[in-house]
Amino acid sequence: MELNDIVKPENLVYTKPKLMNDNPMHYCPGCSHGVIHKLIAEVVEEMGMEEKTIGISPVGCAVFAYNYIDIDWIEAAHGRAPAIATAVKRLNPSKMVFTYQGDGDLAAIGTAETIHAANRGENIVIVFVNNAIYGMTGGQMAPTTLEGMKTSTCPYGRNVALNGYPLKIGDLLAKLEGTCLVTRQSVQNAAAIRKAKKALRKAFENSMNGKGTSVVEFVSTCSSGWKMTPEKANQWMEEHMFPFYPLGDLKNVE
Repeated sequence: MELNDIVKPENLVYTKPKLMNDNPMHYCPGCSHGVIHKLIAEVVEEMGMEEKTIGISPVGCAVFAYNYIDIDWIEAAHGRAPAIATAVKRLNPSKMVFTYQGDGDLAAIGTAETIHAANRGENIVIVFVNNAIYGMTGGQMAPTTLEGMKTSTCPYGRNVALNGYPLKIGDLLAKLEGTCLVTRQSVQNAAAIRKAKKALRKAFENSMNGKGTSVVEFVSTCSSGWKMTPEKANQWMEEHMFPFYPLGDLKNVE
């Protein structure tokens, strides 16, 4: 092989997904959103679904996801993405429809929409980014905030007697008849990223095969909200988040 052939983009080990725009990302250093965006773009490309994919993004850190992945997007009101996705998929069954939601959006204001869409078995994918905090609005306690974890609204740590228990929404969704896949993944290292990509591919294939609702939960970091460096945040996630939100499939109906 000639040197000129080696440096061709198609011969490189890794290239930027074609669906990723050149817009600079607004996410904080170390944020998991950028990696998850990249994986979604790669999966959509590899499935050849660039012209048939519709993403639903509501309020949260990823509200500007349409700036980064070159597919059709619809903005939903806070928490209402699964309801919008339901309508879009039912009216356009040949489209590949997914939501992209944070824990405050999905597991707080959007709990009803999430649970009922999944219970109906809508043929959509729900991408759920769980960083255990309200990252966009100032680091407040979220439904998924761990017991004892400090936030701006529980500065001494989450107190179960006062604030209730952390909500394992993924476990609840796995119990519903309408879900065919509920899985927890992460993107803190290369091995985790490879597993996460396979999970996303499986979820998107399920939606196109009419198997029901697939949920891919990403246990993630929020360096800014946690007030940690990206490296420290990854370590804290592994030590504290993973024991409470263990990775792997919670439900996988073949």
